Amino acid sequence: MAGLDNLYREVIMEHYKNPRNKGLVDDENYKLFRIKNPSCGDDITIQTYVKDGIIKDCRQMGHGCSISMASASILTEMMIDKPVEEAKKVVEAYLNMVANKDYNKKIDLEEAQVFSGVRNFPARIKCASIAWVAFKDTLE
Repeated sequence: MAGLDNLYREVIMEHYKNPRNKGLVDDENYKLFRIKNPSCGDDITIQTYVKDGIIKDCRQMGHGCSISMASASILTEMMIDKPVEEAKKVVEAYLNMVANKDYNKKIDLEEAQVFSGVRNFPARIKCASIAWVAFKDTLE
């Protein structure tokens, strides 16, 4: 298990140091949602472009701890080219996984699986979830 924890830590640090899809675009076709957590300082904006029911682009911008920033990076990478309905199911499974609730384990959480250990640290659940909640709001 220690080896797996180290691998997960490496993936999180890689996304934290080299975030994917960082930076917002000035385009009215994108829906934007920002969440700020005043208790810890995490501040994330997610921007999503959907066309014909498919997520064509997903961007992120913000600052915060390594968990919140890596989570935003992984989220944006995972969601591009997914149908909206599938993306919503992935978000629900992910949010339940990090909150230590029952979730559909048949749903492929891809790299987001690295945040499965967050459930053991209740104070960090918000860090791992903030981008996902903002993303979900861009789909509404």
